[in-house]
Amino acid sequence: MSKRLDVLKTYKTYVGGKFPRSESDHIYPVYNSKEQKIANACRCTRKDVRNAVVVARSAFNGWSSRSAYNRGQILYRIAEMLEGRKDQFVKELELSGLQSKNAVAEV
Repeated sequence: MSKRLDVLKTYKTYVGGKFPRSESDHIYPVYNSKEQKIANACRCTRKDVRNAVVVARSAFNGWSSRSAYNRGQILYRIAEMLEGRKDQFVKELELSGLQSKNAVAEV
């Protein structure tokens, strides 16, 4: 029986509520401190970055027109969702080479 292949996570760019394909359509490997390949990441081009900036600028007016109370509600909801994934973030940091107690402290 053959050895199982690792299926590594590929981190993608998130722009305007979507995960668009990179203009380059290339990825690069991400290594931990022990030189082990732990993930892949999209290689963005200048055009990809420019598109992200255009989308972020267009969102500014909508965000700034909201009341401070409503912005606080949105940020609190994001914090709740991130808190629910705390264990996942700790495991990701441990995979990158951080010790368990340091990963927990970081998160």
